[in-house]
Amino acid sequence: MMAGKYTHLDNQKVSGSVDSVPAVTDSGEVAIKFADSNLETFPPSQARGKISGGSRPPRDADDTFSKTSLGSDEAQPGGWFRSFTVDAYKPYFDVDTSDVLDRIKESLFPFKGSFTEKTASSPDLYGPFWICTTLIFVAAAIGTFVTYVAHELKNQEWNYDINLVTWSAGVFYGYVTIVPLGLYVILKYFSAPSGLVQLFCLYGYSLFVFIPALCLSVVPLEIFRWVIAGVAGFMSATFVALNLRAHIMSAGERWFFIVAAIFLLQVALSVVLKLYLFTVTV
Repeated sequence: MMAGKYTHLDNQKVSGSVDSVPAVTDSGEVAIKFADSNLETFPPSQARGKISGGSRPPRDADDTFSKTSLGSDEAQPGGWFRSFTVDAYKPYFDVDTSDVLDRIKESLFPFKGSFTEKTASSPDLYGPFWICTTLIFVAAAIGTFVTYVAHELKNQEWNYDINLVTWSAGVFYGYVTIVPLGLYVILKYFSAPSGLVQLFCLYGYSLFVFIPALCLSVVPLEIFRWVIAGVAGFMSATFVALNLRAHIMSAGERWFFIVAAIFLLQVALSVVLKLYLFTVTV
């Protein structure tokens, strides 16, 4: 009887403790909520780092690219120092092939006298440089070939003359540099200054006519070579003189003597080329 009583009390305690625990519903789904993360989509909306200037780089980053240098746009040398930089000469080499060909055609028709007007706003040094360089190698090659043939026809021993290259380089590069510089000083003295680069451009293209003249000098006729050298010299001298005449006329009454000196100096160049390059001695 007592045992049944204690059993009944124990059952009531257990049931009471069970009733005090809330029931958990088993829905089969578990809801998980993550905290907001710092993940971003690619590409990021705002660039970071030292390459783009959107934000400042981290403190431990290398700041080599952020420093200014002499070659950057932020710091460019001025005055005479700029003449020793590549950027100072870039505009004079920024020409198309069509521009160079048009200017070469102008040099082959010397009586037009419109070369300086067409190149006043955009003179170039690209054409003159390659014309002089081509002249050097053509003169050396043609001179070597002509002397070789002449020696072979007479069954004589032939030796290559390396002085043809050095002499040609000195003549053409020196002429197209020193003569425009001297003319620039003279025109400035007579209050008729002209652009130095424009003078380089004019004299450089005036030498183009000597390229076909040198190629024709392979004909083994002395009188023919004199005619070729004379025609080339006359065309080159006329091209330079007529293009500078209108500008030099502002120098006063002495303009005729300046133009005549320019013409004769160009003719003298053709005579020197004839005596040294167009003449074959065995």
